Amino acid sequence: MLQLEGAKCSFLLCLGISIVICSAIYLRAKVRMKPEPLIVSVGCRPFDAKCSTFLSSPEEGLEWHRRDCQVESYIFNSHLNCSQLTKDLHFITRPLSDEEESYPLAFILTVHKELELFVRLLRAVYAPQNVYCVHMDAKAPWQYRTAIRRLVGCLPNNVFLSSRSETVTYAGFSRLQADVNCMRDLARSEVAWRKVVNTCGQDFPVKSNLELVRYMRSKEWRDRNMTPGVRQPTAMGYRTEIQHREIVGSYVAPRGRAWKKEPAPHGLKVYFGTAYYALTRDFVDFALTSPVAQDLLEWSRDTYSPDEHYWVTLNHIKEAPGSHVDGGWNGDIRSIKWRDQEGTAHKGCKGRYVRDICIYGLEDLPWIIDRNSMFANKFESDSFPEALDCLEQWHRDKQLRQATVPIEPSWLLAIQVHSNRSSSSSSYHNSSAGGP
Repeated sequence: MLQLEGAKCSFLLCLGISIVICSAIYLRAKVRMKPEPLIVSVGCRPFDAKCSTFLSSPEEGLEWHRRDCQVESYIFNSHLNCSQLTKDLHFITRPLSDEEESYPLAFILTVHKELELFVRLLRAVYAPQNVYCVHMDAKAPWQYRTAIRRLVGCLPNNVFLSSRSETVTYAGFSRLQADVNCMRDLARSEVAWRKVVNTCGQDFPVKSNLELVRYMRSKEWRDRNMTPGVRQPTAMGYRTEIQHREIVGSYVAPRGRAWKKEPAPHGLKVYFGTAYYALTRDFVDFALTSPVAQDLLEWSRDTYSPDEHYWVTLNHIKEAPGSHVDGGWNGDIRSIKWRDQEGTAHKGCKGRYVRDICIYGLEDLPWIIDRNSMFANKFESDSFPEALDCLEQWHRDKQLRQATVPIEPSWLLAIQVHSNRSSSSSSYHNSSAGGP
């Protein structure tokens, strides 16, 4: 009888302890499930009034307020752990749809300055199913390099630095070599990426990741490479007919009319086009292993801006995987306002021209959004910051509205705030995206 009573007491004691433990776990989980308050960062630059044209209309009595304006300080803050860093920088941490998860993309990002622009570009194109190779210019300041290494180190599963860093020269072979270096690294990636897209630090996406996937999988481009370009015009002949030399990290200069180049190897016809592309994985393997591709790469070393002829010339080889010999300028890779196209392709730059390319201002956004290219180029964070603020929020809002998964509060770059109250009374309304 005493043994029975003792066993009964032991059972009741264990039961009581189990109830206490389960209650504690439940309450802790309940606290965790409670939505975190959405805070507006103090001192954030407000959206320009003209930006309201592009943003989804807030509810009556509410207006959009930015949550993010401390990009650089977050990265340089060594006391923040990685989970806090990526959360505070509003990186999207889950695939937004099954369609995107089943079609991973690879990205090459070549950067050398403007840390804030790089962070905003990376988080705009970032998705956990994709893979990203970051080529950091060898001449970049050490503070910049340290910050980028820290951010990349917080995204170790699918973001990495190129295994070889070039000192990149504008219009030099080093710019092409930087892409090739990343391609070699991406070819060894365990991520089963389908196509690779290259970007520079002053780009910003216009299409969402879902739209990029659908564009790549469209009937026209499903099995093809995108390398817009045409047979090299006579006016561009100097680029490949005369030898050039690259003054490392400075400029590229012609050696003189006497320094003629031999014709392109294997009887290839040289094409001229954009340095930006979307390439199939089979084509990348071809570019890295084919003797024809390697001979053309070596021949291009002393040409001017070889990245503007190399990829498009390879893509006009009939035997190349995914080649598009009749492609012409097809493929909506970039929205760029060139000075010499003013009055025809566009109605002028609302920002300012640098090297005959428009640095976009806020009033350029209608043209960019209407074009709906994959990316727009170029932006500067100092010259016209309100243009990037507006496009970034428009792009993120579009991404989240297309999502088929519940939205995490940390993914929001801006929230709707009562216009006549403090930022502490903020709320987010996005029923079409599923809510936080």
